[in-house]
Amino acid sequence: MRLLMVSPRVEGIGGVARHVSKLVFELKGRGFDVTVVSTENTFHIPIKGLYNPSFSLFSAAKEVLERLHGKFFDVAHGHNIPSWPAVKVAHATAKILTQHGVYSEQVRMLHGKLFGSIGKWVESRALKEVDALTCVSRSTCEYYRSMGIEAYYIPNAVDLDEMPKEELRLYDKQVVYVGRLSPEKGFDVLLEAANRIDEDIHLVIVGSGVRELEERALALAQRLSNFHFLGYKPREETLRIIKGSDLLILPSRIEGLPTVLLEAMAMKVPIIASRIPGVLDALDESCAVLIEPENPNKLAEAINTYVAAHPRTLVERAYERVVAEFNWGKVVQQYIELYERLLRG
Repeated sequence: MRLLMVSPRVEGIGGVARHVSKLVFELKGRGFDVTVVSTENTFHIPIKGLYNPSFSLFSAAKEVLERLHGKFFDVAHGHNIPSWPAVKVAHATAKILTQHGVYSEQVRMLHGKLFGSIGKWVESRALKEVDALTCVSRSTCEYYRSMGIEAYYIPNAVDLDEMPKEELRLYDKQVVYVGRLSPEKGFDVLLEAANRIDEDIHLVIVGSGVRELEERALALAQRLSNFHFLGYKPREETLRIIKGSDLLILPSRIEGLPTVLLEAMAMKVPIIASRIPGVLDALDESCAVLIEPENPNKLAEAINTYVAAHPRTLVERAYERVVAEFNWGKVVQQYIELYERLLRG
């Protein structure tokens, strides 16, 4: 089977990139012929506000040229709305889009109500033109089903064999945040909470993102001796830092199904996360400490309380859940069955 896989990112520590790169690896391992189109091999403009639009434009142009040269695929599979134009113009029998969160909500959070409304119009049009829509979280599926769009739930997953054997502990009491530094991730809330965290608890930040928030993180790192902004780190090192931490925190406002949560669950690292859709698709109070979003006081209080006193039963239940529900053998088979069903008509 010849597959076209389109995604803004396939490399890096981001959840979408990790999902797509692992899916490609698993499909190739099963004998599929997979062509990848991403910003790693396609021209784009790496500037805020132009990154995704430029990728959409140039990836679509790339597929138009491929079509003119007679390139054909059995399935064109895009990830998130910026991939839709390339999927739309590709010469393929079946066309699929996977949503890793609610696109219009993410746009609204980052760029305001006007662009959120435009995003919702684009979203509605795109999702009605593909042969199948899949979502990595149940809450995202429910949102799109409320719009009258049929959606299949195929979750994020984690490969237990990829989890590191060794940990990287930088401080005696170590709490880690891994992800994009952006409003939807609640990173501004974490910056406020950092001022209220006990001095002997070290907060380690791994990731990059919005320049304003990066600058605030750098300034805070200069002012607080227990706040450490490491920036981007390779995935292997990032996983070792997570494994060596007393807590992983995720103070997001909106989420799909965060891969970093699944990785922490797989490595038996305690979790403090926002009680929001997406997060709740992965875990509940039986396997993590959940707090209300946008509350720096509650976040700091939870970190101070649970860094040394996190109930081990929560960790064990989290591990059991990730093994049972979020494993790649199960997930890749669901994708393959969907491809085959669409090709049969």
